[in-house]
Amino acid sequence: MSFIVRQIALKSSGEEIVRSASYNIRELTVGRDTACAVHLPDLAVNPVHARIALAQNGRLVITAATEQPFTADGRSTLRAEIDPAVGGELALGGHRIAISLADDGKTPVLAVRRVEALSDSAEDRDLADAYSLRGLLPGKRISAWGFALLVLFAFLALPIYSYATYKPLAMKADARRPQGFHADQTWSSGPLSLSHKALGQNCQSCHTQAFVAVTDNACLTCHGKDAHDHVADKARLMQARGEPSGMAAVQRAVAGAFNRPTGRCVDCHTEHEGAGAMPATRQQFCADCHDGMKARLPDTKIADAADFGTAHPQFRPALVAGVERGKPVLRRTAWSKNLQEDNGLKFTHGQHLSKTNGIAQMVRRMPGRFAGADSLQCADCHRPDSAGVRFQPVKMEQACQSCHALGFERIGGTVRTLRHGEPELVVADLRAFYRDTAPVRPANLSGMARRVPGDAALAASAADYARAVRFHPASAGQAIDRAFSKGGMCHDCHVVTRGGTAATGGYLIQPVAQNERYFRKGWFDHKAHRKTDCTYCHASAATSMKASDVLVPGIDGKGGCRTCHVGGEGARLAGIAVKDPVESSCAMCHSYHMDDDAPWLPKGKRPKQDTNAPAGANLAIAGHPRLTMKLH
Repeated sequence: MSFIVRQIALKSSGEEIVRSASYNIRELTVGRDTACAVHLPDLAVNPVHARIALAQNGRLVITAATEQPFTADGRSTLRAEIDPAVGGELALGGHRIAISLADDGKTPVLAVRRVEALSDSAEDRDLADAYSLRGLLPGKRISAWGFALLVLFAFLALPIYSYATYKPLAMKADARRPQGFHADQTWSSGPLSLSHKALGQNCQSCHTQAFVAVTDNACLTCHGKDAHDHVADKARLMQARGEPSGMAAVQRAVAGAFNRPTGRCVDCHTEHEGAGAMPATRQQFCADCHDGMKARLPDTKIADAADFGTAHPQFRPALVAGVERGKPVLRRTAWSKNLQEDNGLKFTHGQHLSKTNGIAQMVRRMPGRFAGADSLQCADCHRPDSAGVRFQPVKMEQACQSCHALGFERIGGTVRTLRHGEPELVVADLRAFYRDTAPVRPANLSGMARRVPGDAALAASAADYARAVRFHPASAGQAIDRAFSKGGMCHDCHVVTRGGTAATGGYLIQPVAQNERYFRKGWFDHKAHRKTDCTYCHASAATSMKASDVLVPGIDGKGGCRTCHVGGEGARLAGIAVKDPVESSCAMCHSYHMDDDAPWLPKGKRPKQDTNAPAGANLAIAGHPRLTMKLH
């Protein structure tokens, strides 16, 4: 048995839309349930309201599925029979079903049509309308205009009013905006950084004119005194960047048309990006100017740089060239293997790090007194600062005096020593000694009577002291000459020349200048390298026989930085001949506002350090966790 069900709907123009479906089943179900063959989306209809079956005589038998009746040819009933050849009509809720025969004269056709005349009762309403708010809201056009006006009022009219009514107050001295919500704050694109947090209630501090971008003058009102790094002329900065092309040129033109010229402070110092420190600068930001700068700015003294691994100039360490007014004179020089600096010392790393000479034998005889068991180690003299970033200046009293004693007289169990670093007092003490005691107890000033370190220096026997008498001078003049001449206490470690005053015995001692930081334009953190042996980077220390040798590594070669650091963001780390490659962008070692502090560290976040440690140095640079230096 088969049935044809035709669902008829009307367009707004009155044209009918007919959808036909054939069912080859014995019985049709009629109801609100979507599983019914004749689906009637009407609350007045039960999920399964009626069943239609074809009898043997060709008539359709319609029976109610529940106790709720239906209407057949105008009569409410629970059962009806309709001859398709004659035709008939069923009514269920707001739908009418016309019954007829198809053109073949055999197949019954059920034409389902929704009538327009419906009651307003919940039982007679369509499902789409029963749970809709369309009847309670205005139309789409009115709603759209209403919301548009609301947005303009809340985010344009009110902010402008708030700004206009406050600005006259801001012109007064010490004017402060009252606490609370202000409508023009809705224009903010995000919270201020920690440095500008106090300006959160005073937008006009930076945005001095409505609908005008922040100008450099607004920044310099507060930062005019500390913007010391901006010494380059803006025109030269723009020339170094070069002319943009393509879409970048279009963007610059559009920005200029809307009073946003290139080169403003806010091009680099962006705000409203959250409460925190400025993030590390992307390498491409640096390379935009420094890659090929020589071609765009021929008179610049800055070398081109684009990536540390592939395009970076050789280092230029700052070397000591002398001392003026008590301070070292530093001159930056291109790195080479044979760099020398004039530091005023005669110290040699090679002798002190030797594993075979007398110094090494002394260490072996005194186990537990030094960092190593067979020879002196770097940590015996070089001690890190409180932050671990750099090293404290080597002090004679801590690192040298245990071996290079300055004793010249024994009184009972006490050894009198000369004043280190004060040649006038050395001369005065010797003259006083010979005036009071000579020639009974001549001073021991010979380098041939070196004492071993530690307690042994104080416990030297009288016999050892007596054997050295033959080297002792017999007068104050001879004692002074012996101390400042070859083999004497001062001459063995310091550069001593003639030409001093009477107070210094006619001798001059060159001031010692210890270079605490060789790379003044870049940042290096020993703390981040503490698990690596010192000699891995300072490979020439064990063979250096001059105090003037500069032992810092270069960019390449043995111990060079490229041994581990391979380049900036996106560096290809696979397939390169580096055991533990470290991705190294420009910001790892450089910062525009560097001074003596770590890159990108804001001034307010720099912790207090001692006099030998740079502020902010306790923050390690982002690097490789295994690439660190072993310190004691």
